[in-house]
Amino acid sequence: MNTSPLPPAQDLGWGITCIDTLQERPGLACCYLVGRDGEYAFVEAGTAHGVPRLLALLAERGIAREQVRYVIPTHVHLDHAGGAGVLMRELPAARLVAHPRGARHLIDPSKLIAGAEAVYGKAAVAQMYGEIAAIPEERVIVAGDGHVLPLGRSELRFIDTPGHARHHFSIWDASSRGFFTGDTFGLSYRDFDGPGGPYLFPTTTPVQFEPEAWFGTLDRYLSFKPERMFLTHFSVVENVTKLAADLREGLHRYVALATPLRTAPQRHGALLEALNQDALAALKKLGSAMPEARVRELLAFDTELNAQGLEVWLDRPAA
Repeated sequence: MNTSPLPPAQDLGWGITCIDTLQERPGLACCYLVGRDGEYAFVEAGTAHGVPRLLALLAERGIAREQVRYVIPTHVHLDHAGGAGVLMRELPAARLVAHPRGARHLIDPSKLIAGAEAVYGKAAVAQMYGEIAAIPEERVIVAGDGHVLPLGRSELRFIDTPGHARHHFSIWDASSRGFFTGDTFGLSYRDFDGPGGPYLFPTTTPVQFEPEAWFGTLDRYLSFKPERMFLTHFSVVENVTKLAADLREGLHRYVALATPLRTAPQRHGALLEALNQDALAALKKLGSAMPEARVRELLAFDTELNAQGLEVWLDRPAA
């Protein structure tokens, strides 16, 4: 594990810095610091454990905490928003920007905490996420579809992007011709980059996976003609049209592999193995030489969550 006193950070251009929040392992989750004309925004907040790294980066670069105008989690899943309240306490001039469906859960995170503790247990939640602090309502901006916020002489535009979660927005940054996509442009770990390009796959984390809505979100993304996507998991990817097609194909495959298992005995284990086999086949197609055991190890956390989310989807009553 990286034990540097400062956060591992990569400047991507356009005033954007990718900061590894070192959740679970290096290269799994990041936040972005966006700076324009002396004003700054954090896109994503990570967990409370990562907040000192974000603050250390500000100090290293001589950025006063008062210069941070916004903290913007793309949705309220705790790997994205769990540290928002702790981070906001340290940024006196910042406003928290939240999706209309998610804002109330950041103002009062009791349901988020209870839900996580019901799945993982109280001790595990504390270990994974640290303190999950409330945010005063008067410091929250609710950003509906089309909302625009200024940042220096540029602006950030918010669009509703369901499919992974109904409380998910993405942020269009015209300066970089890119979207900050949270989880709705999938996951793509740099460990898997190879001769065939990035490996991008869906994240069907419980409980609001909706493939048809996700297809609409991909169409919406492409209507902006983006040149790059800033993923939370992990960092920037380009060749957006091809990757959007890959993600669309991956979503179709997930639906196809899950549907026959709806009433299967030992369904969870069958889904886990089907997802692992899908990843191995996709990586082989991209020319990856990574050993199978290492692929399974790196993807174990996501494969478990994806299997759980697909089970919730399979059990949902037909509309």
